[in-house]
Parts: sequence; structure tokens; C-alpha cells
Amino acid sequence: MTRRRNMILAAIAYAGLGAASAVAADSVALKGYNAAIGESSISGISSGAFMAVQFGTAWSSVITGVGVVAGGPYYCDQADLSDAMTGFTGPVMRALGSCMKGPASDLDTSDFVKKADANAASGAIDATDNLKRQRIYLFHGTNDAVVAKPVTDASAAFYRHYLGEANRGNLFYQTAIGAGHSLVVQQDGQADLNACNANTSPYIDQCGYDQAGIILQHIYGRLTPPNRGPLTGTVQRFDQAAYTGADIPDALSLGDSGYVFVPQDCAAGAACRVHIALHGCAQDAGHIGQRYVESTGYNAWADTNHLIVLYPQTKASSFAPANPQACWDWWSYINHSDDYITKAGLQIKTIKAMLDALTSGVQAPAATGSVSPAAPGLSVIDASDGSVDLALAPLSGASTYRMSRATADGAFAVVAETAGPSFADTGLAPQTTYRWHVAIVQNGVAGPNLADVVATTRPTPPACDTPGTCPVTAAK
Repeated sequence: MTRRRNMILAAIAYAGLGAASAVAADSVALKGYNAAIGESSISGISSGAFMAVQFGTAWSSVITGVGVVAGGPYYCDQADLSDAMTGFTGPVMRALGSCMKGPASDLDTSDFVKKADANAASGAIDATDNLKRQRIYLFHGTNDAVVAKPVTDASAAFYRHYLGEANRGNLFYQTAIGAGHSLVVQQDGQADLNACNANTSPYIDQCGYDQAGIILQHIYGRLTPPNRGPLTGTVQRFDQAAYTGADIPDALSLGDSGYVFVPQDCAAGAACRVHIALHGCAQDAGHIGQRYVESTGYNAWADTNHLIVLYPQTKASSFAPANPQACWDWWSYINHSDDYITKAGLQIKTIKAMLDALTSGVQAPAATGSVSPAAPGLSVIDASDGSVDLALAPLSGASTYRMSRATADGAFAVVAETAGPSFADTGLAPQTTYRWHVAIVQNGVAGPNLADVVATTRPTPPACDTPGTCPVTAAK
């Protein structure tokens, strides 16, 4: 049985795949910064996306937004369905099957919601009511040959259940970019990164699409443009063993070292926030060096927006725990129990300990809106074939933002009120131009409308049965 299990786990290579700043030479403990833990966020690609959903659901009281790139819903593999007859092969086969390829009929939202609700009721995770305030970004590339669209559709359904109609604008789902299985970046022609439709290492595809910036602005609102030159902040290597409790990192399939990007102003004591960026399978430092840390675009945005970026690292392991591709634990490969999706999950506990350390220097009262020094107003940050993502610069005293929309030459009509700092307007027609403006509502009274913004939705991607060979259209 053990040999069979390890052979199956070796196949998990297909279950979830993800240089400007200086890197400190020695691993050290994480420092505490002036960062409020309740303003933290998390994102990930593939196995990192599954873990981001797990962590963001387990610790929804402190996670304000989640970025999910080619990842599935909470409890997708249903690890507690294994029994004495199958050992642990049931969840592994589900992870390799339904949680990678679907079909949609195998991804019943009620199963995932029931488990989340039960875990919340028992206190194993935070109250699911917190999920309605989270900002959620979801992505499926049309050339993704590893994770099929029904899987990310299931993530969308999970979150929509908790967001409800009142908070529908919190979720933006991008499905019209021709990316392969990858974290997608703005770069073009960088030799050590991939073409847009690739599904190979290092799983960072160049599509002219700044995914890191879109994720961060969907979560935090309108930001100052990124630093495209030499960064003022630094990447620091830290000792992950300090955060694994009684276990050594190897026992949790974690690397000895992790990384953190700290902007210069955060190091000097400015009010900052923490974003956790999780790589996918075979994207850890052991497989691709520091490319995920240095080349995914998070640091450039963090450098100008008071954001600390935490990059925890997994590690490949051939024996117990069997994890040959250094994936995050989203099918309970560490201890074969269903606590992997709760606060007690060993990798979740480790990441939370790192977050606690980084936010231990917060000063009271914590500054609100410190990440968004951009000028007040409204920005278009992304468009799919049926929705447009809008970001606001949070303003002190604003209770809500009243969003109005018009066609290119039509009259404006109110479409929603949102607490900010972003709004995904859905149900739009493909290849159609729209206009928006926003009014700030204070004490129930709407102020004047801010200047209009304009965006055109993308064309709907043509049907394609062979991801990796599908057309790649311009990102903008």
C-alpha cells in the first residue's frame, strides 16, 4: 500500500504548478513590523491557491482578501472520505481527478459549504460570516492544461454562497486571458520565463498581464503605481524552523528557509500591511530558485505601497510525507486527517505563526488605508468578457461608495453601493464599452460624482478543446 501511495503521489506533479532586489545572505528570524494583522491578505497559484483558500477560510477574521490563480474550493479533495480499505488513496485520487479536471458534477458546492460551516461551528476555523467581507480574485487561463475551468468555477461558487447578492461585487473572476497553468506577469521576452500559453516550469507566463498588481488592487483598492526600477526594499531570507512548532520543517514538507520582501518605509516603522504569496508545485526555491520571489511582480507593487510580502517555502520530499513536487498540503499528505483545512493544520499553523511574527510590532491605533496613498478616485484595473474590476482609493469618513454605470453614450444608473475598496461589475456584454462613476456616501448622503472612467470588455475566448494550443489574444 505504501509503495502504491507513493507512486500515486509522484503523479501529483500535475496537481498544481507557479530579480531586482537584494537578498540577505543569512537566514534569520522574522522581525515585527507596524502592520495590523486584520489587514492581511493571501494569494497563490494552483496548490498555493488551494492553500490560500484554506488559510483565508480558516483565518477569515484576519484575512481581508484572497487571490486564487488556478485553484479549487475549500475541502475539494474531501480527505476524510478515506477508509481502512483504501488507506489514503481516496483523497489523492480525487485530488488528481475531480479537483484537477472536474467534471462540474463532481464538485458539489454544498459539500464544501457543509464542511466549512461544520468547522466554523466547532471552532476549528473562524466564523464563515467573515467571508462576506473578503475581496476575492479568481483566475483561469484558457490555455491551462493542468487545472480545468470547472475547478475554479467551483471556487467561485463557494465564495458566492457566502458573499450573497449584497456583496457580489467583492468577487472578480478572470477567464478571458490565454495563459497556461501559471502565475501571469507583465513582462515580455524575459528568457527565464515562459510564453503566455505555456504549462511548464517555472510556471510564470508572460502575457502582458500584471496579475500581482490586479490581485493587490482588487483586495486593497487603488494603489500607487509600482516601482519598475531598482527596488528600495529588500528580500530577506528567514529560518522557517522557528515557526513549525515541535516539528522540523522536513516533517511538514517545508523548506529550511522562507523569504520576505520588506519595503524601506516598513523597515523604518511606517504603517504597513502583509500579503502572503504562495507558490505552486515545483515553484519552490529548490526547483526554480528565487524566481517566484523575484519575478512575479509583487515586490514592485509592495515597494511603493507599504506592503510586506511573505513568501513561505515548501520542500520536495520522497518519503513521509510523500510530496515529490513540493506542493502545499491541500489533500492532507502530512498526517492523513481532515485538520489540514483548519487552524490546527500543520502548514496553516506555520504560516499563521509567520504572520503573527511579522505583525507583532503593530502600533496602536493602527493606521487605516495606509496601503493606498493613491489620489482619490476610481480606476479600471481589469476586464474580462463579462465583467470589469474597478478600484477605489479608500477615503477617511466614507461609509459606502455608490457605483453608477452607463453604456458608451447612455444615461447613468446606480448599480450598487459598496463599502470599498473595489467593485467587480458583472453581467456585462462582451466587447462592449461602458462608463462608470462613483459618489462617496457619508452619513447616508451621496456627494458629487467623481470623474468618469471607461472600459471595454474583452471578447469571449473561442471554444478550444486542447489547452496549450488555444489562441492567445492581447491582454489589453
